[in-house]
Amino acid sequence: MTRKFDGKRILIATHNAGKLDEMRQLFEPHGVTVVGAAEMDLAEPEETEDSFVGNARIKARAAVEATGLPALADDSGIEIEALDNAPGVYTADWAETPNGRDFVMAMTKTHNLLEEKAAPHPRKARFCATFVLAWPDGHEEIFAGRANGTLVWPMRGETGHGYDPMFQPDGYDITYAEMDPAEKNSISHRADAFAKLIAGCFG
Repeated sequence: MTRKFDGKRILIATHNAGKLDEMRQLFEPHGVTVVGAAEMDLAEPEETEDSFVGNARIKARAAVEATGLPALADDSGIEIEALDNAPGVYTADWAETPNGRDFVMAMTKTHNLLEEKAAPHPRKARFCATFVLAWPDGHEEIFAGRANGTLVWPMRGETGHGYDPMFQPDGYDITYAEMDPAEKNSISHRADAFAKLIAGCFG
C-alpha cells in the first residue's frame, strides 16, 4: 500500500527550470504548491549511483535533509538497445564539455557509435524516468516510467531538450523535438512515471 501525500508543499529536487515548470503544471490540479531546489538555495548533490533509482534517491534525500520538506526527485536518461542500453544513467555525462552540456555533440557521438557498429534499423531506444518521493521520516515511494521509440538521423525539430531531436516515439512519425511541448509531456517517460505517482500517492 503506497503512502498518500497529504501535505500542501512539495520540494522538487531539480535546478532545471524547464523541468520545474512542467512539474508545476502537473501538480496544479492536485492543490499542491511546488518549490524548486534553486529557490531554496540547495546545492546539487553528486550523483554517484549507477541506477536511475539510486541517483533519484540521492537527490530526494539530500533535499529532505536540507529543508525538512517532502521532496520529489527524478533521474532519467535514454537507453539505446544496440549500445547495450548506454548511455542510460550517464546520458547527461555524454553531453558534458568544459563549457556546459552539448547535446548536439552527444547525439552526434551516439549516431557515430551506431554507424561504427552498423546497428540495424529500426534503432530502438527508450527514455526512462524514475521518481523517488521522500518524506522527512525516511519513508519513500518509487515510480518508474518509460517511453519506447526509435532513433532517427539527421536530428529533427527545435523544441524539447536533450536527445529529443533524434527520438521518435512509437506510434508517431515526428520526433519529441517536433512535437508541441504539451503533447510530448502527455506521452513522455516522465508523464508515465508521474501518472503512477499520482495514482499511488494522490489518487
